Order: sequence, then structure tokens, then C-alpha cells
Amino acid sequence: MATEVAMKQKKYAESLLEAENTLVGIPPLTEADPELTVEEAYSIQLENIKKKTADGQTIIGKKIGLTSKAMQNLLGVDEPDYGHLLDSMVIENGGLVPKDKVLLPKVEGEIAFVLKKELKGPNVTTLDVLQATDYILPSIEVVDSRVKDWKIKLPDTIADNASSAFYALGGKPVKVEDVDMELLGMVLTKNGQLVNTGVGAAALGNPAQCVAWLANRLADFGISLNAGEVILSGALSAAVEAKEGDTFTAKFAHLGEVSVHF
Repeated sequence: MATEVAMKQKKYAESLLEAENTLVGIPPLTEADPELTVEEAYSIQLENIKKKTADGQTIIGKKIGLTSKAMQNLLGVDEPDYGHLLDSMVIENGGLVPKDKVLLPKVEGEIAFVLKKELKGPNVTTLDVLQATDYILPSIEVVDSRVKDWKIKLPDTIADNASSAFYALGGKPVKVEDVDMELLGMVLTKNGQLVNTGVGAAALGNPAQCVAWLANRLADFGISLNAGEVILSGALSAAVEAKEGDTFTAKFAHLGEVSVHF
């Protein structure tokens, strides 16, 4: 039975990877397999991360998704999810998102944590996160789905590396003790027009709480957050669709701004 499950997960991982490489979205995994569990979905995610690292890519951090109650309610879940950040996913501040690498991209503004100490769950607290953080930065995450038309349920997005694609960091490094992250405001513009505003409290009440959740969830898989890693702590507002020619800028109080171009 275990071998059968492993073979199924390998097949799903291969189909997601093929969709990523060919830019042809696939039907939801949960359509073919309604009983697909969250734990199985994380195993599928890890299957592709292991393949990519074996091919020379490097894990440089993690991303947290579904941190807002609105998104959790939309997917019928009561906790966030996470994915891995690879060096191939980095876009320079003001840089170009390659159109031949995304299907239906969307943009989110987030607070990024850069760690100076390891965080290993369980029992990691928000205070532990603050003490382990070297600095925070403004970030834009480009999310994308290899599942056709974003028709996802929770296991679909988890298996698909939490629907991650690219990210950019900008602004200036700021120490966590120098800002009130719960009240830290963000403005997201598209081609110079305001499309979204957000505040730190939108992410589980405090972005640092999101990072604590992640450290504790990763403990279930024997994974820790390491010094030097970048952690995208969750969107501060709804994701905005991006088209070729669009420029997005996220401006954060005290942190500065970051932008990407499509």
C-alpha cells in the first residue's frame, strides 16, 4: 500500500512539473483524487523540490500562504500553508518576470523576514521569531498555479509548492524592534494606480506569528528554518492579476518599496 501511495505521489509530482515546464495547466489533482490529503500534498511538493535541488537549484527560504481569514474561508481551511523558495525564483527589485515561465500570474505584497538564527519547532513563539530575525524587507511575491484556471483546493495548491513562482525583495533592511509590524501599512499599485492596501495585522494578526506557525508546522517533517533564509510571511491583501506590460510596486511604511515588471 505504501508503495502504491508513493507511486501516486510521484505521478502527481511529475504532472505538476510538466505543467510548469510546458506552461499547460493540468486539471486539479483533487478532481482525480478527492481523497488526497494535506500530508500527501506536502509529500508531492517535496518530491519536486528534491528533484529541483538534485538538478542544481538551491533552497534559500520558505513562503507562507493562506494567512488571511478570507483566503482560509475561501478554501475551507483553518490554517495557512507553505512552499519552498529556490534561487531560481529570485527577481531583482525592478526586474522583469519572464513571461515564458508563468501561466496566470498574480501579485501579492508581503513582509519578508531574513533570519540570523535557526528556528526549529515545535513550540516556537512569536518572540522566538523576533529574536531570530536579522531584519525585515518589503517583498512582492508572484504567485501562479500549474492547475488550470486556478481551480484549486487546499491539497492542489500545497502540492504545487503553495502556488509560488517568483519573488523580489526591495527597500532597506529594518530591524524588527524598530517597527510595529501589526500596524505596518502597505500600498500596492499597478501601472501607477492604487489596487490594494494592507496592514501587517492582516497576516494572522502579526507576520511574525506566521513565521512561528511555519517553524512549528515544518517540525512535522523534520525541517527547520535556517540562518540566512528568506521567509515570505504572507500576503497583506488580495492577490492581483498580472498581464504582460504591467508594473507593480509595493510601498511599505518604514521599509521602502519593491517593484516588478511583466
